[in-house]
Amino acid sequence: MAELNTGDSGGKKGGGKVRSKKSNAKVDLTAMVDLAFLLITFFMLTTSLSKPQSMDLGLPDKDEKDKPQKDIKVDQRRTMTIIMGKDNKIKWFHGLLEAPEPGGKPTDAIYGKDGLRKEILKRVVSVPQVTGDKDKGLIVIIKPSKKSTYRNLVDVLDEMAICKVPTYAIVNDITPEEMKLVDEMNK
Repeated sequence: MAELNTGDSGGKKGGGKVRSKKSNAKVDLTAMVDLAFLLITFFMLTTSLSKPQSMDLGLPDKDEKDKPQKDIKVDQRRTMTIIMGKDNKIKWFHGLLEAPEPGGKPTDAIYGKDGLRKEILKRVVSVPQVTGDKDKGLIVIIKPSKKSTYRNLVDVLDEMAICKVPTYAIVNDITPEEMKLVDEMNK
């Protein structure tokens, strides 16, 4: 049982008057401790823990590996390619590498709102205007090199979500011309 002592020290003081001795007040704290544990248990059981958030990725079915794949022709005005190198370096181009769209030649960029995001946002707005169809939006092709990091890939995927890019794909097939760009970045 828990007690609360008031610390009254009996005895004589000063002029020799005799006072009656007061008994110490005792407070039983057992009920308060029980209540505290009940509250802790209640809040532990009723609190919902935060669930990890993840990005949905559309992956191909396992059965489709056996089927012959068809090449899909896409208007080069709709495509933007992002090539990732080592040391947080990236290059992007709009259209084809051999014949880039106006203002879309291979360019170095940085991660963040003043770099890659700014370029993606410009393209997200301009591509439907150029194609004349709001349903035909930007298509981004993300090509990580063997020297790029997982964090950089996640950063680029975050930019896709922030900029609301309707269609994007992660491709691990880098052409020899694109490999030259990667080699330039990795110098």
